[in-house]
Amino acid sequence: MNKHQFSRRTFLRGMGVTMALPWLESANVWGDEPKKNRPASEAPVRVAALFSGNGFHSKEWWAKGEGKAMELGQVLAPLNDFRTKLLFVKGLYHEEARKGNIHSSQTGNLLSGAPITSGGEIRSGTSFDQLVAQSYGRSTKVPSLVLACERSFPGVHKNYSMLYSSHISWSSPTTPTPLEIYPALAFDRLFKDAAAPGDRSVLDAVLNDAGDLRRNVSQADRQKLDEYLDSVRDVEKRIESAGRRGELQGWRPTLDKPNIKRPADGIPQDIAEHMRLMCDIMVLGFQTDTTRVTTLKLNNDHSALRFPNIKSVQQPGNGIDYMIHHLLSHSDGKDWLKINQFFMEQVAYLARKMDAIQEGPRTLLDNTMLVYCSSMMAGAKHDNDQLPVILLGGAGGRIKGGRVLDYSGKADRQLCRLFMSMMDKVEVRPKTFGDAKQMLQEV
Repeated sequence: MNKHQFSRRTFLRGMGVTMALPWLESANVWGDEPKKNRPASEAPVRVAALFSGNGFHSKEWWAKGEGKAMELGQVLAPLNDFRTKLLFVKGLYHEEARKGNIHSSQTGNLLSGAPITSGGEIRSGTSFDQLVAQSYGRSTKVPSLVLACERSFPGVHKNYSMLYSSHISWSSPTTPTPLEIYPALAFDRLFKDAAAPGDRSVLDAVLNDAGDLRRNVSQADRQKLDEYLDSVRDVEKRIESAGRRGELQGWRPTLDKPNIKRPADGIPQDIAEHMRLMCDIMVLGFQTDTTRVTTLKLNNDHSALRFPNIKSVQQPGNGIDYMIHHLLSHSDGKDWLKINQFFMEQVAYLARKMDAIQEGPRTLLDNTMLVYCSSMMAGAKHDNDQLPVILLGGAGGRIKGGRVLDYSGKADRQLCRLFMSMMDKVEVRPKTFGDAKQMLQEV
């Protein structure tokens, strides 16, 4: 029998710090009522939306077959280990996004399907992730965490604001959700009541409370708690190290050296490290139930990122930094394929971390539904008559993976139907969403 008196929602607390707990068999940390001689309730479903801009290699985005026999094109090859937990969704699109045929008009409504306003006015639609956050997300400390690895674009392109290229998450039709590109600040938002320079470690602040809890849970839960606290410490150390180094890759200053002393802003110089830190923070947010809704924009549409960390096939001996991501997308060369696979490696990294975290009979990945998409199929043509979409995770047993769903040529192939299906898994059920009036029953 559990002797520890758990509150309605269990946290570790310290001076200026509130840290939620991972799933524990000994504790009703998910907010349900205590039950005698029974384990805690199942972990909640988490919702994640990931995005990368400019589409993919047009000939290598494909999947066929089922289950372990599913075959994946070269773009998706990094996800081979997760084929049984993957839905490949083909043929969906946004009718409204086809009207401008440029990056901005195709991206600002990616998660809403809403009409995009041009001519200087900013108007799109509330995205599905924020609709989920406004109800389902309210049960957690952070209703929604919106992360990014590239800054927003200023300016206008062909009469459309470049804000549309920089934001997929919208809190209202006129309000793009603010992006957090600094790993340290994203981390602070999850675990600190008020972020301030020089604050002591999050773990140092809550160790006494953690020690009290540790004495009153099972041996398995002690091990899980120790593993969790170790992972928090690891992310803290990496963020501290990253903040002492350069700037965000892709940004090219007009001076060889800064003409003023550069303040530490916490953005890693290495784009791969930046992306993985954001993935780690997403996992921690989900693992601790500090948030159940996270959106991660790996880069912008019309992206200016460069990749000196990836060896070029087309220019042996060099990194792929001879051309920005956007311009590179206007080809189907071998370097473009390598960049595509680099983005998929980040998704695979995230999936692997989540799948290693056990939450009762399922893993964190099993309890998550992660949609990954871009706003066009191929950058060279701005081709968005069908969009590249995959869904990873089991949504707590509500989604069966290892399948290909092909809606090509069908009348009702709105991407918003997929979003309605995802919202339904967390009991958010608008009568319509975007241009969709019903869910995809196969999801």
